[in-house]
Amino acid sequence: MNKMNIKNNEIINLSMPIIAEQFLTVFLGVINAIIASQIGKETASAISMADSINIIFISVFSSLAVGGTVVVAQFKGRDDKSAANEASGQAVVSAVLLSSFLAIVMWILRHIILHALYSSAQPVVLEQSNLYFSITLFTYPLIALILAASGILRGAGDMKTPMKVNIMMNIANIIFSYVLVYGIEIPFIHIHIPALKIKGAALGIGLARLLGAAAITYVLLRGSGTIRLDAGNLLKIDWNLQKKIFSIGIPAALESLLFNGGKLITQVFVVGMGTVATAVFYVTSSMNNLYCVPINSFAIAATTLVGHNIGSGNAKKAENDMIYVVKLATIFTAAVCIPSIPFVKYLSLLYSRDIEVINLSAQILLVYCMVTLFILPASFVLPAGFKGAGDAKYTLVTSFASMWIFRVAGGYMFGVILKMGVQGIWIGMYTDWLARGILYYVRLKSGKWKMHDILKEQVQVNKKQ
Repeated sequence: MNKMNIKNNEIINLSMPIIAEQFLTVFLGVINAIIASQIGKETASAISMADSINIIFISVFSSLAVGGTVVVAQFKGRDDKSAANEASGQAVVSAVLLSSFLAIVMWILRHIILHALYSSAQPVVLEQSNLYFSITLFTYPLIALILAASGILRGAGDMKTPMKVNIMMNIANIIFSYVLVYGIEIPFIHIHIPALKIKGAALGIGLARLLGAAAITYVLLRGSGTIRLDAGNLLKIDWNLQKKIFSIGIPAALESLLFNGGKLITQVFVVGMGTVATAVFYVTSSMNNLYCVPINSFAIAATTLVGHNIGSGNAKKAENDMIYVVKLATIFTAAVCIPSIPFVKYLSLLYSRDIEVINLSAQILLVYCMVTLFILPASFVLPAGFKGAGDAKYTLVTSFASMWIFRVAGGYMFGVILKMGVQGIWIGMYTDWLARGILYYVRLKSGKWKMHDILKEQVQVNKKQ
């Protein structure tokens, strides 16, 4: 019993820094959005348009970073410090090179992409969006570096450093953005910074990301726990290790692309339903991001936990830990959702003063809070655990099938054909989550996810050397 309690405490201690980081990141992101929105509706629209593209690439970089997390975690589980450090260097190299290439490509194609996506936008909005996008896309290598380094540290079991760096970066983003957007003047020390408006918003987030990248790189070079980045590993490419990293990272990135593509299509459905439906979908989606913080946090922890267990050859413990983490995610999600049920109308009021938007949003959130407890944790935590075991292709195939059959096609049927509106779109999402949860539970019990030893070949190479 004591051993079980120790194990449970270790899992909770591993997860709490991630939960704190995710909650503060979401909260600070809301504040930053408020700062940007105060410039004017044209500027807010321009930032939203550009960020809809940026978010897709950030999601891809985040998914690719999972490959480094898993490989480092499994080497950590095998207590192979040297290989874990070498894998860390390779994860950083691939992240920076790939993101730099994509940044250059997007710079060349930026006008074409923005006009293709937003040709109906007002010229002034399109011009401002181009300015914001042209600056922020050059931060792609910084974002990729931060995400890769955070994944490496988490894979090694250090959850606190990524938390500290990300919180620092978000606070810096608010400070830099506020000063550069609105300007500041301090006469007695002769400091004058003009109001740069949307350019200031782009530069503010760029400076914050530069600070974050510098801080987390310093931590890796100095060393944290069992991980210490050797600068020599950054000057060479180990194709065998890169193969291991991308065997997880590429399926995860494709899964992310397909997921965001499906979300974009459902948003197109909603836009066609009118202004009220669009506003309601914005409110409920924003609240969904907040409610999902515990689930996303425990999903990150599950990848590391399973990676350590699989690396050490303890598949049974990996399975037990996954089940326990799903239970924890359910409990923490309940702790967020249930107390908010009496206040869903007031939460909607934070976003809108339109009574129709408020009432419909409250109805959806009420159902969401009751449904999500039973279907959402398993559908997100279990696939994260499977990736930690190297079983990334299965999650890619199942998420693709479920997304397009249930969320997209089902959402269209309920929302458009059956004229249930935005509520029908959410029913499509519920069925998507339910289908994934069932598929992942069947996979968990089958044990097939334990058969992906991504380090086997690497160990054989090391023995030959």
